[in-house]
Amino acid sequence: MSRTTISTSQAPDAIGIYSQAVRVGDTVYCSGQIGLEPASGQLVEGFEAQAVQVFENLKAVAEAAGATLAQAARVTIYLTDLGHFGKVNEIMARYFTEPYPARAAVGVKELPRGALVEADAILFLG
Repeated sequence: MSRTTISTSQAPDAIGIYSQAVRVGDTVYCSGQIGLEPASGQLVEGFEAQAVQVFENLKAVAEAAGATLAQAARVTIYLTDLGHFGKVNEIMARYFTEPYPARAAVGVKELPRGALVEADAILFLG
């Protein structure tokens, strides 16, 4: 089975040795996105703005793969403060409709660049 790299200028460039996403067969594995604004590469201010930017970035990567977030089978959210759990649910509702993807929300000590939230996704295209 072939492996194809997915890349778009509509999401931030990778800040390490990884791809924005990789497609293997009918599955797209989207790398974690933090709240970096794609054009400037700067982290947006505040939890809500970062969470929105995270999902905008994931949406852009999904679109570059020829998909939408509606095709997400799994999403993982990483939060530096689990007190933001309710707010991230509220923001996710703007980007996902039923049937919702499987999801995990994980509390972490810190994230790259001092981000408050990160999310990755696995999309199924079949």
